[in-house]
Amino acid sequence: MTVKRVILIRPAETEWNRSGRWQGWVAAPLSVHGRRQAQALANFVRNIGMSALYASDLVRAAETADCLAEQLGYAPALDARLRERNIGLWQGLTLDEMRAWYADDYARLLEDPDGYRVEGGESRSDVRQRIRAAFDEITAKEQGETIGLISHTTALKVLLEDLLPEIDSQALSLENTSVTTIRRSGDGWELVAGDDIAHLEGLETKALPELEDSDDSGD
Repeated sequence: MTVKRVILIRPAETEWNRSGRWQGWVAAPLSVHGRRQAQALANFVRNIGMSALYASDLVRAAETADCLAEQLGYAPALDARLRERNIGLWQGLTLDEMRAWYADDYARLLEDPDGYRVEGGESRSDVRQRIRAAFDEITAKEQGETIGLISHTTALKVLLEDLLPEIDSQALSLENTSVTTIRRSGDGWELVAGDDIAHLEGLETKALPELEDSDDSGD
């Protein structure tokens, strides 16, 4: 049996999400509210029939995965290739601070959104290369029909762009604990549902547009 469906999940909320600070690779734990979101998500995914769960090894993703594992009955596999974009010197800043303190660098980001590499960090292209490699390896080796991947906003968006060229990822909102489902279609993949947060049943959640067009908080 080959993998036919992949459930893409964004981690639950941290205090840095709430305060609008971009996290990158920082070890930010889930907030109390984020743990409530993760528990609601866990109650939802237990009925999906996932045979395996992979997650970024960043704290917020690993803690979200642990909440899901309690319902799934098996441990998640952590993979550093599923991490969020490393934003180097900009880690911990708000978008307004990035624009004010690094105006020239931010202008270069706008000129080359895929190729610009933040000092000490990664470009979107760097992220695309590593998460696509992880996706291809995982889907090739897993034998279950449905698997889950917990990753982050920029990482998930560049993966979706690569798998589904027709998708406008800038228009796709990915909120905390959102579930985006793709399935095999011929030799490729197609979108089944994007940014599903029905499981939250009224719990507040936030979305993160990309750096170059964002007015919101960082994942």
